[in-house]
Amino acid sequence: MRETTAPSRFRQGSGRLCLDFLRTLRYRGTPGVTEELADPAALVAWVRQCGPPVDGPRSAAPPTPADVVAARALREAAYALITAVAAAGGPAAVAGTARTRLNRAAADAVPVPYLTAGGEFRRRADEPVRAVLALVARDALELSASPGLLPRLHTCASPDCGALFLDSSRPGTRRWCSMDVCGNRAKKSALRARM
Repeated sequence: MRETTAPSRFRQGSGRLCLDFLRTLRYRGTPGVTEELADPAALVAWVRQCGPPVDGPRSAAPPTPADVVAARALREAAYALITAVAAAGGPAAVAGTARTRLNRAAADAVPVPYLTAGGEFRRRADEPVRAVLALVARDALELSASPGLLPRLHTCASPDCGALFLDSSRPGTRRWCSMDVCGNRAKKSALRARM
């Protein structure tokens, strides 16, 4: 597995915060698997780009390497839960450690909404990174307990991708995590094969 410094842009567009977080292990299940949460700076970058904007105190301690390890473990627990539920094994098929990790993370404080004096809607948390990870855990638990959404949970059809996404198209027949990336590559490849 390769580790990379924080990419300039993390992949989004999966349809759920927890699924976007799963994408930080890019190309899961392929020979090109790449860890995008390589260090504390990458974790902060993901939270800033993909999570809701959260204000924190200036004195808030930045995440440590141990926080990155915990975030990766949370991601893998969410992946285990979501894939088990989607495979009709249900939440009971998930190891107790994964459920426990998600339940603990979901119990952490989440960002608190407030209005500024100017009427602007904002969120704040004493530990913004941890608060956004609590939102990720809550989202994973909620998705796993949403039988109406699970049939729309798909794995990208690209053999080089492996990303999960929630298909919100009307017919529910979306094949790629991103038409701009994986879908476009597949169409170009099919065109080349016909030439």
